[in-house]
Amino acid sequence: MPRLDWNQYDPNGFYDELIAAPGQPHPAARALCDYLAGLDSSEIGDLKAAAEVAIQVMGISFTVYSDGDMIDRAWPFDIIPRIIPLTEWQRVEAGLKQRVQALNMFIDDLYNEQRIVKDGVFPAALLADSVNFRPQCVGIQPPGRVWAHICGSDLVRDKDGTIYVLEDNLRIPSGVSYMLENRNVTKRVLPELFQTGGILPVDDYPDQLYDMLVSMSPRPLDEPNIVIMTPGIYNSAYYEHAYLAQQMGVELVEGSDMIVGSDNCVYMRTIDGLVRVDVIYRRVDDMFIDPKAFNPDSVLGVPGLMGAWRAGNVALCNAPGAGVADDKVVYTYVPKMIKYYLDAEPIIPNVPSYLCMHDDERDYVLANLDKLVVKPANESGGYGMLVGPHATAQKRAEFAELIQADPRNYMAQPTLSLSVAPTLTDEGLAPRHLDLRPFILSSAHGSYVTTGGLTRVALVKGSLVVNSSQGGGSKDTWIVDTSAQGGL
Repeated sequence: MPRLDWNQYDPNGFYDELIAAPGQPHPAARALCDYLAGLDSSEIGDLKAAAEVAIQVMGISFTVYSDGDMIDRAWPFDIIPRIIPLTEWQRVEAGLKQRVQALNMFIDDLYNEQRIVKDGVFPAALLADSVNFRPQCVGIQPPGRVWAHICGSDLVRDKDGTIYVLEDNLRIPSGVSYMLENRNVTKRVLPELFQTGGILPVDDYPDQLYDMLVSMSPRPLDEPNIVIMTPGIYNSAYYEHAYLAQQMGVELVEGSDMIVGSDNCVYMRTIDGLVRVDVIYRRVDDMFIDPKAFNPDSVLGVPGLMGAWRAGNVALCNAPGAGVADDKVVYTYVPKMIKYYLDAEPIIPNVPSYLCMHDDERDYVLANLDKLVVKPANESGGYGMLVGPHATAQKRAEFAELIQADPRNYMAQPTLSLSVAPTLTDEGLAPRHLDLRPFILSSAHGSYVTTGGLTRVALVKGSLVVNSSQGGGSKDTWIVDTSAQGGL
């Protein structure tokens, strides 16, 4: 590993998260860059090796599905953090709270009055074709009329430095455990840089999550019974389920561990007998949480769970049906939702998008597939998408057929010049594209945004795909208060 020379580092014309110009770090990144530049090549190699050992010892892993097999892999991590100044982050935080407030009002409206549809702001046809709208939820008003209690919104930065929302994850957003573990690993390998207090902490998230879940309890208890409901050890996010349960000190359960009693309350089987459950942080998809209400073949759910929820005897987070807003086509309407419900302009803009269900926009997409990123409405994890500039002519032709066969299911966006950050690669220090997934908690009592979030990195040179399931990696995210005593 060669010595880090910021004068030789070239972001290739992209906005760089650490370096403003050759040899000139952004103010919030100056201390980090100076520190790293003072290390010789062997010390840099030692830090990288120490991080890899820490990840193995701490058992930080993720699971990839490949050709029907499951492969557990060590978490891919780069020791050079991504840095955002606090002054910029405060605007992003306000924008995320605004966005999730509007999304929760939208979901609640769809399952009740449907004013936004009647007023012609949101197309009735789009709602009619939604695969995530749950008729079983019509007429329900959860506490505080909050449906998406945990949201992960993906942010990207363009060439001019503007931050955009790329998509919202409102069904079962994953990744917050890796945000926390990234910080733990970074503290091990770069402890000196945390001594000044300029790097804001992230470790209050489990407490914030616990407090939010407590606030949802239907019983006014100081310590209601909270569980995390997991599909089991074969789920790709099982590591995170177990991690959050351990951090919050709550039970990790599967559907078979619970029953709904004759009193329409949910109970957990324990060695001391049945114990009533008040709040379920469910990491199981809608269609599998209750075979009586949804998929009758599901063995992951609890028969009668929806009835207990409808009766107000248990809280489900996120609420069933919240995924109606977790649709990449619905995403394009979020700026209109903010205007409609909050009478405000979006603080964070959307990435410009084209809807293939509109004839003129579909024609544009089909004529420019080599320049666009095409996404299906309800896939996640980077699956099912086309990155036009990097795709073969055959692949683009296949997508043209898919779009023409089902226009409602596809939208497209220009390939932004995503920002980069210096990353240690086998070839030395190199720029790699990245995004950011902050997590937003919402309840009847307010909202909370993680300090930063999970930064995902496309480890392959030139790649724009950051998902770990697609070969991406990760970095710690530092929100830096440059006015803090001593700076960074």
